[in-house]
Amino acid sequence: MTIPEGDDVRDTRAILCTYYIESNLEPRRAAELLSGEQSSGTFIAVPGETDRIRTRHAARVVSVRHLGERPPSLPSRLSADTVECAEVVIEYPMENVSTDITTLMTTIAGNLFELAPLFACRLRSLTLPTDFIAAHPGPAYGIDGTRRLLNQPTGALIGTIVKPNVGLNHDEFRDAVRALVRTGIDLIKDDELMTSPAYLPLPDRIAIATEEIRASEEQTGHRVMYAFNISGDLAGLRQRHDLVVEAGGTCVMINAPIMGLPALQWLRTFAEVPIHGHRVGLAASTRHPALGVDFTVWQQLARLAGADHIHASGLGGKFYETDAEVTANINSLRQSLGDTIPPLPTLSSGQSVHTPGRTYQAIQSEDVLMLAGGGIAAHPSGPEAGVRSLRQAWEAAVADKDVDERAASLADEGDAALAEALGHFPKGN
Repeated sequence: MTIPEGDDVRDTRAILCTYYIESNLEPRRAAELLSGEQSSGTFIAVPGETDRIRTRHAARVVSVRHLGERPPSLPSRLSADTVECAEVVIEYPMENVSTDITTLMTTIAGNLFELAPLFACRLRSLTLPTDFIAAHPGPAYGIDGTRRLLNQPTGALIGTIVKPNVGLNHDEFRDAVRALVRTGIDLIKDDELMTSPAYLPLPDRIAIATEEIRASEEQTGHRVMYAFNISGDLAGLRQRHDLVVEAGGTCVMINAPIMGLPALQWLRTFAEVPIHGHRVGLAASTRHPALGVDFTVWQQLARLAGADHIHASGLGGKFYETDAEVTANINSLRQSLGDTIPPLPTLSSGQSVHTPGRTYQAIQSEDVLMLAGGGIAAHPSGPEAGVRSLRQAWEAAVADKDVDERAASLADEGDAALAEALGHFPKGN
C-alpha cells in the first residue's frame, strides 16, 4: 500500500459510501457527526486532534440531499416526533483502512448505527478504490469455473437441498442422495442448518454423498456437485475442507454472514474447490430499509473475500424481497468489480416452475444456479420429473414461449412433468 507523502497530504484513494439517514439534527450536521464518529473525531474536541490529523484522516461529507421529514424509523433514547431525512455521501481516505475487509466494515458500518441522533442509518452503496479491490483475489471459480467442473457450458444450472433438511439418519440420507443424483441435477447442497450433528456427522455425510455421486456418474456420465456445509468452529474449518477434498468432493459451503467475511476470506486462501456462499443471517442487517447495509454493498465484500456462489434470494419466492429487489441483487453480482471474476448468482426461497419465466424476463441471463427444494422433491411424479420440469420451464422462458402452452405440447408428446408441476406448485407472489 502506498502511503501519501507529507504529514498534511491526504490519500486521494477514496472509499465512497452513500447512506440514508434520519436525524433530529440538520442533515449536514448529522452527516458530520457520522463522519467524525467513523474517523478522527468524537463528540467533543480532544487534545491531539490536530489540523494534520483532520486534514489527512477525517472522513468528509461530500454531499447531502434533503428528502423531507417523517416520523422516526428507529428507537432512540432521544425523543422526536419528526426527523429530517437525507441521503448523504461520505468519503473515507483509504489510508485509514488499508486493504483489510474487517477494518473497512468497522469503518463504514460500525458505531454509526448506534448514534442516538440517527433515527435511521442505512448504507445504500459502496464504491471502493482500485487498490483495495486489487488486493483481494475474489472468486477462484465463479460462473465459468463452476460450469467447467459440471461440464454444463450453457443453460441455467439446477440445484436442490437435501430434504428433510435435518433429522435424517445414515440410511435415510443415503436414500435421499441416491434419489437426487440420478435426476440429472447439477448441484445438491446441505441445508444451512446441517453442520455436523452426532446423528449424521459431516465425515459420514461426506463419505456417503461422494460414494453415491461417483456411482451415479459412472453409470450416467452426468456430473453432480455437492456443496458440503463446513460451517462451524473456525479452528476446524481447514480440517473440514480437507475432508471434503480428500474424499473427492467438489464444493464446500459456508454460512458467510454467520461465520463472518474474515472466515470466508481465510477459506479462500486454501480452498481447492468452489465456495458456496450462503447468506443465512444476512437479513438481520439488510431487511429494514432504515438500518444496516444493502445487499449490493455486502455482496461486493463477499465477492472480494472469495465466494464463488452467492445467494441472492429468488423472484416470486417465500422471502421478503420484492422481485425488483431480487433483480437488483442478481444484477449487482453480475457487475464488474475490478479484475475479479463474477460469482454465480444463486436463487433460492420457494423456487418452482413458475419462477424461471419471471426470472429470465427480469435478468435476461441463464448464468444462475436455481435451488429448488420443495420445487423438486415435492413434484407429483418424483424428483427426476421435478428437475426435468424446471429445465423445461427455463427452455420455454429463454425461447419466449408461453410456459402453459409448452407444457401442453410436451404432455401431448408423452411428457407431463411440466404440466403436473404447473398445476401442483403455487404461483407465488
